[in-house]
Amino acid sequence: MIRRLALALVAAALAVPAAAGGVARFVPTDPLAAKQWYLSSIHAFDTWPELPTTLTPVRVAIIDSGLDVGHPEFAGKVAAAQSFVGGDVTDRQGHGTFVAGIIAAALDNGQGIAGIAFPAQLLVAKVVRPDGTISPTAEAKAIRWAVANGAQVINLSLGGLRDPRDRQRDTFSPLERDAVDYAYSQGAVLVAAVGNGDEAPKTPWDFASYPASLPHVIGVSALAPDGSVPAFSNRDQNFNDISAPGVGIVSTLPRSLTALKPGCPDQGYSSCGPIGFRQGEGTSYAAAQVSAAAALLIAAKPTLTPDQVAWVLERSARDVNAGTGCSRCLLQRDQLSGWGELDVAAALRALAGPLPPPDRYEGNDDAGTKAFTLYGRAIDVTATLDFWDDQIDVYRVRLRLGQTVSVSLRGPTGTDAGLVLWRPGTHHVEGLSPKLQSRRVTQSTVTGSNQHLLHRARQEGWYYVEVKLATAGGGEYRLRISKSRL
Repeated sequence: MIRRLALALVAAALAVPAAAGGVARFVPTDPLAAKQWYLSSIHAFDTWPELPTTLTPVRVAIIDSGLDVGHPEFAGKVAAAQSFVGGDVTDRQGHGTFVAGIIAAALDNGQGIAGIAFPAQLLVAKVVRPDGTISPTAEAKAIRWAVANGAQVINLSLGGLRDPRDRQRDTFSPLERDAVDYAYSQGAVLVAAVGNGDEAPKTPWDFASYPASLPHVIGVSALAPDGSVPAFSNRDQNFNDISAPGVGIVSTLPRSLTALKPGCPDQGYSSCGPIGFRQGEGTSYAAAQVSAAAALLIAAKPTLTPDQVAWVLERSARDVNAGTGCSRCLLQRDQLSGWGELDVAAALRALAGPLPPPDRYEGNDDAGTKAFTLYGRAIDVTATLDFWDDQIDVYRVRLRLGQTVSVSLRGPTGTDAGLVLWRPGTHHVEGLSPKLQSRRVTQSTVTGSNQHLLHRARQEGWYYVEVKLATAGGGEYRLRISKSRL
């Protein structure tokens, strides 16, 4: 169940779009910023005529191939670093330093490139082995280490094949899932590349990689300068959440790699690197831009919760469709581009509200230890669901022998919701095995957003109430649980 970096293996000629005229915006002095076409495409600095000096520092974890820690672009930027594959964190492959530059290269320092998340402090976790593979064990340890060191955003520009049609080659890892769930429960925003088709059985591939396809992870696909979705960018109807430029990306590289071309003037940058980096391609680099945007949102409004950050980024994205250069992209959310192209300026403007209320019960995505425990005889819950990011909520309630429980659900409006009661001892609510399904006590049977069920307990113990969205949509719902007196 190995993981690989989401780095595409092809290159293309570029047309750099001009900046929008008549808009007062900050322009970096970094000399290579002119080659970073993606900065204008995602409106990276259009919010400010001058950079603000009051934004809160944000810790961003880069779980990757390490970092050229001594690179001048990262001076004073590295809060902590650790290798989970032995040795030190020195990046000998280039991918981690490339991703780090997109996110946090020094901005407006008169040299090199411009990093997007200028308030970012980096947590560098090296997980890539010399052969380019990543074990889920190392990845999971790195995620937990990042959380322990205060990570507010975790960038995962890596992935393992997901194939729901062939379980033999599907690389689902419980270790990875549990680490992701833990990070989310501790308040971290998780961003991952949906993956590249050259790492799949065919190109394009119709399923996002792991961990992009796990709940509460923002899955990111790639766009080309002409607005199209490149063939290498994996598609996914449910787990491709947002897109960002992923072709012709310029960034930092380890100086040991660019030294192989001593006559190249831009040492330490991808234009002087091996051919695979000179016109960098991949969903890895698109994901890095979304991580940077997430860090800017948190820096501007530190009280944001992970679900709010995801909502703002996705709902403020610019729709990608035939009119913007993608002839196969449908209006609104689609499997090629998700909610659309990242728009940093629009996301920052969206912080003025209204924002969805934070869901204090997350991540209650399963039975067992992941359910949220509710106490009392009459319980009212207000929470949120999202078909693409958070389809299921599970609550644990205790019933005595012979006690009757009534459960009512209202909303989210305009959706088809389900309401299920599971018996004590249930550990999971997803799956089609007869053994699992036999653990259902009762469920609502009508369609629509308003549901109700009633049950008299035939055994004492902790039961599980599952709320699930069956159709596209999302929003706030209200759950009422009432228990009879005994």
